[in-house]
Amino acid sequence: MPISKSSAEWKGNLKEGTGTMRAGDGACEVAYTAGTRFEGANGSNPEELIGAAHAGCFSMAFAARVEKAGHDPRRVSTTADVHLEKTASGFEIRKIELTTEAEIPGIDEETFQKLANEAKEGCPVSRALAGPSIGLTAKRIQ
Repeated sequence: MPISKSSAEWKGNLKEGTGTMRAGDGACEVAYTAGTRFEGANGSNPEELIGAAHAGCFSMAFAARVEKAGHDPRRVSTTADVHLEKTASGFEIRKIELTTEAEIPGIDEETFQKLANEAKEGCPVSRALAGPSIGLTAKRIQ
């Protein structure tokens, strides 16, 4: 299996500094600052990239489980809300909430929810992030 590589560079102090995060060979490059991370300023932050990775991983894992169960996954769309909280010991990701909508003809609700939860527990990013609570809301589109 290939090794996925990413990098980041930060210049300056925390309050006035700027940084750049790069995924892979530079196909994805985002700037970030303390404002984008802690104050809701426009731009990106590490937590958004974790969320994007988690949403992407879950969507693929769910589609794979659905296909293995004999159904045709036409579309899986997932968002991830990553909660960064200030605690006594510093900032922590305490919760990630996945919300997915999937178009899968002929699947019943019980099977849909079972496969969605199996994908949440089994996708590599979920497993890597097993420390925070990871919630899931799954909606079947008919």
